[in-house]
Amino acid sequence: MTYLAPRQGLFAIILLVSFCLQTLLLVISTDQQLSNSRALKGEQMVAQLIDEARLSLENKDRVSLSVIANRYTSEQDVTKILITDNNDDILVPVGNAPMQQGDTIRQIATNGDAVIGSVALTLKDISKGEIIAMQWPFVIGTMLLHLLLWLIYGYLARPTKEQINALSRDIQDLHREQYMQIDQRSRNHERRSADRQTNDSQTMGSLDEGDSEHKPADLRKFDVNSEVNQYLRTQQNQSAASDTAHSSTTVDGAADDQVEESTQDDVSGSSTHRSSSASRLSATRAFDSVRVQIVFHDEFNMLERLAPAQRLPYLALCTQLLNQAATELLKQPLLLGVSMINEPKFDDSGASVLLKADNSHAKVALAGVMLGKLYLMLNKIIHDKHIELSRFALPAKAGISDDAQSDAMTQLLHSVGKKEQMLILLPNAGLKQISHHIQVQSIMRPTTVYERECAVFDGGNDSMIQRLADVRNSVLMIENEDESHI
Repeated sequence: MTYLAPRQGLFAIILLVSFCLQTLLLVISTDQQLSNSRALKGEQMVAQLIDEARLSLENKDRVSLSVIANRYTSEQDVTKILITDNNDDILVPVGNAPMQQGDTIRQIATNGDAVIGSVALTLKDISKGEIIAMQWPFVIGTMLLHLLLWLIYGYLARPTKEQINALSRDIQDLHREQYMQIDQRSRNHERRSADRQTNDSQTMGSLDEGDSEHKPADLRKFDVNSEVNQYLRTQQNQSAASDTAHSSTTVDGAADDQVEESTQDDVSGSSTHRSSSASRLSATRAFDSVRVQIVFHDEFNMLERLAPAQRLPYLALCTQLLNQAATELLKQPLLLGVSMINEPKFDDSGASVLLKADNSHAKVALAGVMLGKLYLMLNKIIHDKHIELSRFALPAKAGISDDAQSDAMTQLLHSVGKKEQMLILLPNAGLKQISHHIQVQSIMRPTTVYERECAVFDGGNDSMIQRLADVRNSVLMIENEDESHI
């Protein structure tokens, strides 16, 4: 591959500026030379004219003066000759272009000591265009010379193969260093995150239940250690309260028995909750229902500022679209055995659809994914149409999860969800259902357990996309029919 010389365009600009400056200096110097030569020539012509016209000027012979003056106006540089007497009365005004401006040379005519009149000769100005036309060989030669210099520079200054290889090595080394720095920063960030989670789990073990209740729900971490520690603290507080109540009404021996029994119940309850939490977080957890969450991508909280007269009809339209989409989609033979449990309704926080498998062969996970993608397709059309008509509309994003992970999916939609994006948080069995129909990708740089397990919809096969397009068209036809009836 042939590379251009470095900064060849900048060198061309420099050469262009050099050519313009050189041409300007040429015009200025030529104009100065011509002005000096014309001044000398004009003075000589005026002196010669006075010598020839002295007698006629003394006698004020206008005819003779005109004949003498016309011989001098035949020169191209002379534009006007004006001869006056000793009283400044004009005797002869002649010239090629009497209205043209130029340098005027005026001289008094004398006969001995007596003033007999004056002669004024005007020489025309030389234009810059005439100078360039006079010097066209030099101008064209200079332009060709600069063009030749630019071509020579472009040929000689091209980088050689050795220079290109050296530059490639330098770029690779620079990219390698930047990658190592970024990788080191990411490792340090992961290490600090792991240390922070460990410290949080240890600190929360020493806090009481009242402090945990005052924390905002959206700031709590979804991990195994936090949930198990919280459950253990609850059981310990309950057992302590039970011990206090029993110690006030029973003897010391009976109280000790109650403490031992409650401790055994606490340990068994803790083991049961730990196993249930682990099963809820495990990728092999069982499920028979899927929750589809649709939320608006409202970065500037425009929905809250909208007047109820506009917000309520828009939410009703979104609700109608979602219900019709679910109804039409579940008619597909591929989703036989999947039913909708609730009747979704949109509010400021979005809407949620709960799908349930009526038998073990029903593909409830695939139904959830298809419903989420179908609504995103419908919302895209409605959003573009509303924007075209200068009406209010918001883009949407969807989250698909089993019912046990609905809270985690809500958190993911608000933290990492993007516009027109669909997040999927399903166990291995659900991912296996959808693996033959769609493609997914992982979240870049996950910071929590749920972000690491979450997948992002990245496309589907032709059959599924065509099936969704057919259902979308059916829903839109129903919508158009409803509007026509109205």
